[in-house]
Amino acid sequence: MRSLSTWQANSSLLVVSLVWGLSFVMVKDAVRTVAPFVFLTLRFWLAAALLWAVYAGAARRAPLSTWLAGAATGMLLFAGFGFQTYGLQFTTSARAGFITGLSVVIVPVGSAILLRRPPGGWAVAGVALATLGLGLLSLDAAFVPGRGELLVLFCALAFAAHILALGHYAARHHPGVLAVSQITTAAVLFTAASLTLSSWPAHLTPGVWFSVAVMGLLATAGAFLVQTAVQRYTTPVSTALIFLAEPVFAALFGYRWHGDVLSARGWLGSGLILAAMALSELGGTAYGYLTSTFSLKVRKPCRYSR
Repeated sequence: MRSLSTWQANSSLLVVSLVWGLSFVMVKDAVRTVAPFVFLTLRFWLAAALLWAVYAGAARRAPLSTWLAGAATGMLLFAGFGFQTYGLQFTTSARAGFITGLSVVIVPVGSAILLRRPPGGWAVAGVALATLGLGLLSLDAAFVPGRGELLVLFCALAFAAHILALGHYAARHHPGVLAVSQITTAAVLFTAASLTLSSWPAHLTPGVWFSVAVMGLLATAGAFLVQTAVQRYTTPVSTALIFLAEPVFAALFGYRWHGDVLSARGWLGSGLILAAMALSELGGTAYGYLTSTFSLKVRKPCRYSR
């Protein structure tokens, strides 16, 4: 893959956020008729099959270290989706959404400690603004941690660890094989979970199969392959901030297809999330431009002798 600029990598990740925002609407419809772990099993196996078809040759030549890296990120992927799905049985989607979004706070801390890559001041300001925005968008009532909230907190930790792990492994391994390994690992684990915790239906509706196809091919195989391929050209903190656009897209698609309406506070939160992304990515550049322009305007005029 040719080298990408930071803005190209970040734009690709923003498209991934859009696709995942769409997935909320489709998955919400699908899990009304099929157990969540059954749906996740079908979704991830379809994605794995597509990735194997594309990268079978590279996968056969890949070293063991790539498979181990993929297995590690795949377990984190399974943990994130698993804790989120299970925790949603004991808490509201609003609280789950806010707690999951706490990964944006966890990533900079983990980046500084584990990757020795401390975030800049503009990224820290973006994290603070994004956390406030996500709270306004997702949190409905007084927050009192319980069983479900603690389970979803583990989900946030897993997703933050997944971003950090890809930030560490992406530049060291073949992106296609890394995607194959992590998606296959998650599919195996979801299969075990579905056989243990869920009952498989005798047949699935055409709507469920359509959702499985779209989510498996687009939101899983395509999205995680893009993330794995381009995250080497950006930072884990930027990745986490860009992924905060996911609930904004989810709200927009929910309004379009399900008639979901955001309150004024929800729209304010969405705006703050987008502002946080702009502040983190463009704050330093804009500040440098403004200070440079201001210094030119106040510079003393040259004196010419006559």
